[in-house]
Amino acid sequence: MARNLYILAGVLLLFAALSFVMAMTSGRFQPALPANGTLWKTTALFLTLGGLIVGFLGIMTALFEQVDRRSEERRIRQRGGRPRSSESGAGPGSGSSLRGR
Repeated sequence: MARNLYILAGVLLLFAALSFVMAMTSGRFQPALPANGTLWKTTALFLTLGGLIVGFLGIMTALFEQVDRRSEERRIRQRGGRPRSSESGAGPGSGSSLRGR
């Protein structure tokens, strides 16, 4: 899901850049284009803000997915699932400490 938000943010920022270019040229090259520079600047501003907000939501979504994935892995390890190959199974969270003696 985060990848889709990143793509949407990129598209919004691309359109914001195009709107900014339209505001700067303001119909010098083609007189038939809408020449209202403030409209293009406002559009560029709103598209930039939208792109930044969507990008932030993409970052937060990726972070929460990572936290969810790691907590699921930890829960499976604590229930007696297969330990990872890099772990020996006697770590601090495995329940085989000497505190109970």
